[in-house]
Amino acid sequence: MDRQMTSRNDLNAPPVSVRLAGLWASVMFCYVYSDLISFYMPGRIEAVAHGDMGLLGVASHALLAGIAAVMAIPSLMVALSLHLPAKANRIANLVLGSVYSLMIAATMFTAPPHYVLLGLIEIALTGAIVYVAWRWPQPRLVPV
Repeated sequence: MDRQMTSRNDLNAPPVSVRLAGLWASVMFCYVYSDLISFYMPGRIEAVAHGDMGLLGVASHALLAGIAAVMAIPSLMVALSLHLPAKANRIANLVLGSVYSLMIAATMFTAPPHYVLLGLIEIALTGAIVYVAWRWPQPRLVPV
């Protein structure tokens, strides 16, 4: 009788989809905390109350809707990573992980230190998303 050996690591490793969902959730926590921490910067709450969005200009419904859309995608990827079929899941995580890594990197040049620190962590996490998706096990054809 031919038994396939399973290593201890295989038994403890969560499925790829669960690892991806966890990485996206971690990215979202970093996004939220970086914004929350910024409210402790002197004058920030007053500026926000007057609609000042820093480099983005004055808040408008269109701008806020755009920001909401950009932030909704990683939030949705937590759930989509658990529910999409493997092929679509892999592609979505490769594309969106790459896009968000680049987007985060582009916003760090004039950012305060706490944004830079959390941004580096976000880039590591989105890079890990791309890595995990890239290495997603492919089904193997077994001759009959």
